Amino acid sequence: FMNIGAFALITVLGGKGEERVRVRDYRGLGYRHPWAAIAMSLFLFSLAGIPPTGGFMGKFYIFSAAVKEGYIGLAVIGVLNSVVSVYYYLRVTVAMYMEDPSGEGEAPKPVFSPALVLAVVISAYGVLSLGLFPSGYVAMVKQSFLALH
Repeated sequence: FMNIGAFALITVLGGKGEERVRVRDYRGLGYRHPWAAIAMSLFLFSLAGIPPTGGFMGKFYIFSAAVKEGYIGLAVIGVLNSVVSVYYYLRVTVAMYMEDPSGEGEAPKPVFSPALVLAVVISAYGVLSLGLFPSGYVAMVKQSFLALH
């Protein structure tokens, strides 16, 4: 959900035939398009593994499983990499809300189609529901694994 939502927003914010892949391309997004910036922040927080998002729960379960199986060194490396990734994801969030977009030229006017809005809303719902209420999803995954055996 977090990847679908983030890439959907990156695609629409880039405009037709343009690439908007640098951090500076998102300067001032929180002022120009606040709802897009809120959704993008949610997806970035999830990618970074910040609670209460699905990304946090995913990382929690992966690192817990590694520790449970005795791969403590691997879990430590994973946690350290996650800490480093927080810097990069939060850098974009800082640019969206705390940096002035001046001097970058006119950004393309994004077209928020109903399909895109629906995809972002569903993605945001998925990210939050996986983070806040993971037990139902975990039970479903466990049942699917039991069905394989």
